[in-house]
Amino acid sequence: METRFIMPFMNSIKNVFGTMLKTTVGFGQPSLKSPGQISHGVSGIISFTGSVGGTIVVCMPLIVAKDVIRRFTGAIFEPDDPDFIDAIGELVNMIAGGAKSSFGREDVAISCPSVVMGQDHQLFQRKDQAIIIVPCQSEAGVFHTEIGLKVSQAAEKPKLAAAG
Repeated sequence: METRFIMPFMNSIKNVFGTMLKTTVGFGQPSLKSPGQISHGVSGIISFTGSVGGTIVVCMPLIVAKDVIRRFTGAIFEPDDPDFIDAIGELVNMIAGGAKSSFGREDVAISCPSVVMGQDHQLFQRKDQAIIIVPCQSEAGVFHTEIGLKVSQAAEKPKLAAAG
């Protein structure tokens, strides 16, 4: 995992929460995710493909997700409401899109968001890819973002050929 991908996500989270939720976000020390580490009750997931590949996951306890969605939409939705799921997906989509715009000339596409719900669920990602967890604190509560991105091998080959 290249550390240059961490700051764009931290900046995007700060921007999306400040603009859309009217709240500030502080960050703890990023750390490496341990295999099998439990996620919170709600996870919004976006995949990246192209010259940069991998996933980002925004994980929140259910109570935090409910407050985030209330601040985001101005309405109260229960977790079993399809609008709750859509709002989580849209929030993670905005965060991913904001970060992607900071990647410069990288040829990157993002997927449609997926949302996983369930207390103490586990998300498994590629064994060959390190995942960095960025702890986040907002007025809505504590959550974290998992960033697992790397430059694709196909993107590295032209650079290697040009250097040779």
